[in-house]
Amino acid sequence: MKVAKAWRLGSMVDLQILPGSRHRPAVKRPIWIIFLVSLVSLFLICAYIYPPHGGTACYVFSSRGCKALADWLPPAPARELTDEEIAARVVFREILNTPPQSKNSKIAFMFLTPSSLPFEKLWDMFFRGHEGKFSIYIHASKEKPVHVSRYFLNREIRSNEVVWGKISMVDAERRLLAHALKDPDNQHFVLLSESFLDPGPHGNGRYSEHMLPEVEKKDFRKGAQWFSVRRQHALIVMADSLYYSRFRDYCKPGLDGKNCIADEHYLPTFFNMIDPGGIGNWSVTHVDWSERKWHPKSYRAQDVSDELLKNITSIDLSVHVTSEEKSEEQVQPCLWNGIRRPCYLFARKFYPETLDKLMMLLNF
Repeated sequence: MKVAKAWRLGSMVDLQILPGSRHRPAVKRPIWIIFLVSLVSLFLICAYIYPPHGGTACYVFSSRGCKALADWLPPAPARELTDEEIAARVVFREILNTPPQSKNSKIAFMFLTPSSLPFEKLWDMFFRGHEGKFSIYIHASKEKPVHVSRYFLNREIRSNEVVWGKISMVDAERRLLAHALKDPDNQHFVLLSESFLDPGPHGNGRYSEHMLPEVEKKDFRKGAQWFSVRRQHALIVMADSLYYSRFRDYCKPGLDGKNCIADEHYLPTFFNMIDPGGIGNWSVTHVDWSERKWHPKSYRAQDVSDELLKNITSIDLSVHVTSEEKSEEQVQPCLWNGIRRPCYLFARKFYPETLDKLMMLLNF
């Protein structure tokens, strides 16, 4: 019996000194890993619900800025349209789906000018021999023009004062479109200025949240004032009052400390929202912005050469520099019905003193 008892006591001693006994101490969990995962998850949820509005914050996490974050996050749910938007888009859709009905299509050339057209003689040579294929409309905001070409006689429409950067510029464009649309044969509409000759996701720093809910920042665009549109697009511009009113009221120089120019934003934004697949996404008018000023470079007589005209008419790539804090240069080919061709049909800005030299170089 004594032997058996001793054996049992010894067994108990042995069990106590073995590792992994029944009295196992609690394992320490990696608290810092759990905290880090929770912090990252919280950041991503906040970024999705409250996306950053400034580009600087985005570049902290990616050299591609906000675009990289937007590409990674799931798309936001589609916004429910207001009653006014639904009604407007029904009308727009019906207009866009209406096929052309003219058997004698013409191009409407709409000139937006303060007074006389210094290149009227050059245009006269251009139009000659194409009678019946074009029509002309002139909006002279300051003085009645003096004409030297028979094509321009009595082609003025009722005009009001136009101020650069104000909605009055858009009003003048709509006024020209309204008069040109009265002719059912006009199927294409081109807006031109007195300094024209015939040779061709951005600007959101100017966006105002007062435009919500109809105009969201992601849809806001910037483009050239001078445009070329087909009849269906001209009609939906005239049918629009909803989106026009947002730009009339909230796209003004100095509003909220921003320089929103209505004629540079209204139509690009409008078409991007209503018919993004039906627009070319580049201007048919060449301008030289290399001087990085408020207005493009103006050409003097000494600047005009055969080489200049050939360079303009041979450009087949559209270059756009975004207006974000870290600007990005975007290049895309100019495609006409799927075929890569020169981008520009027109060019500006040319001083009146260049007329004689241009006529000589263009063999007019």
